[in-house]
Amino acid sequence: MAIDLATKFAPYVDEKFSTESKKALLTNQDFDFINAHTVKVYKVSTASMNDYDRPGTGSNWSRYGAVQGLDATTETFQLKKDRAFTFAIDKLDEDETVNQLAAASALERQTREVVIPEVDSYVYGVMCAGAGTKPAAKALDSATIYDEILEASETLDSAEVPETGRFIVVSPKTYTLMKKSKDIIMETDIGQDMKKLGVIAELDGCQIIKVPVNRVPEDFGFMMCHPCAAVAPTKLEDYKIHADPPGISGSLVEGRINYDAFVLDNKAKAIYYQAVSPANK
Repeated sequence: MAIDLATKFAPYVDEKFSTESKKALLTNQDFDFINAHTVKVYKVSTASMNDYDRPGTGSNWSRYGAVQGLDATTETFQLKKDRAFTFAIDKLDEDETVNQLAAASALERQTREVVIPEVDSYVYGVMCAGAGTKPAAKALDSATIYDEILEASETLDSAEVPETGRFIVVSPKTYTLMKKSKDIIMETDIGQDMKKLGVIAELDGCQIIKVPVNRVPEDFGFMMCHPCAAVAPTKLEDYKIHADPPGISGSLVEGRINYDAFVLDNKAKAIYYQAVSPANK
């Protein structure tokens, strides 16, 4: 007796895991590109201090010292990343997949699994490359990780970077080393609002953020930074779903995002990037 066994497709999509973006915590929006393709920011120098010539016996006509001029140079920032995507969903394909291949959910999946990781990877890469302090790559382990973090903190202190608002960005592997360290006592009683933003713990006044390894440079160890150092503007983020456009029976999805990231010259010292040696990856 022949029996044809039934096959059933469940109305469920096996979604990939994805992580929300955390770059908004680590960067700022101090200037925008509205109505402009290029933004220039001034850098102004200062004058040196002198001993006041009270008796007036010096060679300068001014008892305050030689009159100096101030330099006013500019940094030029231009958005370089203009990225886009498009795909179509046939009307019958949507119907015959029990609406699992729907335009709205596909667009949300595209932004979650493709757009956000790409932007994050680019921003983190710019911050690491533009860090004001980049010591030589070295091996990190549970016995030395705290010393390296203290070195980073001391470096930021010496550069007079604000002590409040600092972040330590770590990969999952580095975070594991921190948890194994006998010297590190992390404060994990973090408010729910900060947890939702991606903060998982606090150490010596720095909030700790863990990011996926596929969004940071290959040799990433950890990064200590202050949001004042990097600007990450998004000028345009435009997503559209066209129903039955000419030539397509179904939905046409289009997306475009114009963004970039910049490290300010005078604030680069607010980023400390420690790479790991190849043997430690």
